[in-house]
Amino acid sequence: MDDLLAKAFDAMPSPVFVVDADVRIYEYNIAAEALLTAEKPEVLRMRGGEALHCLHHHVEENSCGRTVACADCVVRNSVNKAFHGGKVVRSRQKMELVRDEKVIEVYVLVTSSPFVFQNTHYAILVLEDITELIELRNIIPICSVCKQVRTDENYWVQVESYLKDRLDIEFTHGLCPSCRDTYLDELNVLKQHK
Repeated sequence: MDDLLAKAFDAMPSPVFVVDADVRIYEYNIAAEALLTAEKPEVLRMRGGEALHCLHHHVEENSCGRTVACADCVVRNSVNKAFHGGKVVRSRQKMELVRDEKVIEVYVLVTSSPFVFQNTHYAILVLEDITELIELRNIIPICSVCKQVRTDENYWVQVESYLKDRLDIEFTHGLCPSCRDTYLDELNVLKQHK
């Protein structure tokens, strides 16, 4: 049975970690290896931010969970919630990780659920990478003729309404020089026909 569970654990397509209350890694699956920057013996017992090379863990050695930014870390907060009897299912988060001395943004859905094994409390931590979906979602479908934007609900709305609803942006209107000239020309033509 243990071999079956190990094979099933490694067959999961999303990175899965087994962590303690301090987000120290006790086990992880094959998919998680893509996020890690060290070999397994080195990674085990590291805190999540250290193993993943979170931007904020670089503040000082052993600082994962101890910086101001860690208070907003959905990974750590999800694990904390699991250890207090709750669970977190697919909470969206942007993680800033350091790779080759560059900061990269990775968008994930975080799931965390508690369990007990041999009288020790752990949490399963699943990080579903949705970076590609977020990037695709940032492409806005716009009509090439009337310039209305298609919403997620498949309605067509004015650009101003779309941006107001999603980004709370207010607009003021004016005329660019080309449109002003066209408008004035049309107005003059109308006046001449009266």
